[in-house]
Amino acid sequence: MKTIALALLASAALAAPAFAQSAGEMTLGLGLGFVNPKSDNGTVAGGATVIDSNARPTVTFEYFIRDNLGVELLAALPFKHDINVGGAKAGVTKHLPPTLSLNYHFPTGGAITPFVGLGVNYTVFFEDRSPLGDLKIDNSWGLAAHLGMDYAISETGAVRMDLRYIDIDSDVKLNGAKVGRVEVDPLVAGVSYVMKF
Repeated sequence: MKTIALALLASAALAAPAFAQSAGEMTLGLGLGFVNPKSDNGTVAGGATVIDSNARPTVTFEYFIRDNLGVELLAALPFKHDINVGGAKAGVTKHLPPTLSLNYHFPTGGAITPFVGLGVNYTVFFEDRSPLGDLKIDNSWGLAAHLGMDYAISETGAVRMDLRYIDIDSDVKLNGAKVGRVEVDPLVAGVSYVMKF
């Protein structure tokens, strides 16, 4: 019975439409991103710092400069994070993490198209607040790694699941004085619907 089920799944995957990408084509993706900072986020004011996770809607736009090779921009609504220092809530921040990546999509000819990418991220922190005083988290430049897969549901539409690692390191100031450095370095898990034009 298992053999028959596996054979049916394999034949369904082979029969599904391919999601090929050719030079000059574009895709637009609408989805949800979950930002999960690493567990140890550095030291601020002498205390161990932990930044919590958050999910927000995302949008991606990718232009294929060659067959299977695309330049992608990731944008999102602002992510909001609580900042805990020494086990107590010490502040709140919002950030926007636009990320530009060069992605290579492996041409499988089938319904599933895996891809890998590498790029650069610029994270803008804003609306930093703390009961301890005037909190300011500096903006950050960093590298970003990207991997994922598209599952074609038509010749122009696919469901995408992806994972990014983004290097985000920022100085933290309280009342104008530097009090430490946060290393956010999140994994960003995403799911989206991608449309090809």
